[in-house]
Amino acid sequence: MRHRKEGRKLGRTSSHRRALLRNLATDFFQRERIITTLPKAKELRPVVEKLITEGKRGTLHDRRKILAYIQTKDVAHKLFEEIAPRFADRNGGYTRIIKLGYRAGDKAEIALIELLGSEFAAADKKPAKVKGRAKKAAEPAETKEPKKAKAKEPKEAKPKTPRAKKPKAEETPES
Repeated sequence: MRHRKEGRKLGRTSSHRRALLRNLATDFFQRERIITTLPKAKELRPVVEKLITEGKRGTLHDRRKILAYIQTKDVAHKLFEEIAPRFADRNGGYTRIIKLGYRAGDKAEIALIELLGSEFAAADKKPAKVKGRAKKAAEPAETKEPKKAKAKEPKEAKPKTPRAKKPKAEETPES
């Protein structure tokens, strides 16, 4: 029985699982949001939140621990200089997990895990594309003219010219 056994195995050995979480954490801090399976996102959340808390303290020991876990120095520097100060007044709960549905290939449940506040940065980078009916609803009502206001003008009758038939193939005289 698994009484008091914490965490998911994710179908991996312990060393593979640790490497997976290190890679996910590095990518997460680099992009501030990643899309992965729901169990991986749920396992990543406590790891990331502990790293942010250590980054907020910022002692030499904390810096060395984070540099031992995060795989690139640039991402660790970003954690200390940009991400940790953003959450200076917050006591945890730095991330959000949003369920996105199921993956087409194997029906695994997919989730988006992101830092709080990163949705504003994503909105500034590129606006969402609107299609179809939503686009019509997004247009202001002032630009739309009511259908009754438009008067249909009769179309001018164009004289129809008969089309010339194209020859199918050149006829050759038979002998």
